[in-house]
Amino acid sequence: MLKLFIVSVAVTCIAGSGTAEPMKKCSGQERNTCLVDGDTIWLYGKKLRMAGYDTPEPQSQRCGGEKEVALARQATARVLELLNTKPWTVEYSGDVDNTGSRELITIHIEGRDLGDILIEERLARKWPDGDEFWCR
Repeated sequence: MLKLFIVSVAVTCIAGSGTAEPMKKCSGQERNTCLVDGDTIWLYGKKLRMAGYDTPEPQSQRCGGEKEVALARQATARVLELLNTKPWTVEYSGDVDNTGSRELITIHIEGRDLGDILIEERLARKWPDGDEFWCR
């Protein structure tokens, strides 16, 4: 009988260490290491989905309101700020998102789950069953 074990791997990234470029918002075709939005990131050429939380999507405007777009921009800006000013680690889960195209990761900012920070600041909701408060 073959058993498969998934092992978490953590990678530490130190913001402001002078050894790496600051995290930037993705633009154009260059997608090596950049932030797509508040819950999706490219790291070293791989598109990843942050687990456990969800932020509004500025491009789809699912709820169709200005509040959704503004909150999406705020969430993205906050993630960029945290990644560029605080030490952080990435924990690779080995699981994939519901589309099967992005590996799920957890980013820890100074030991705290990034999603918990955003949820606490009302920039995100728990995933999958949190209230999409930006649609009201």
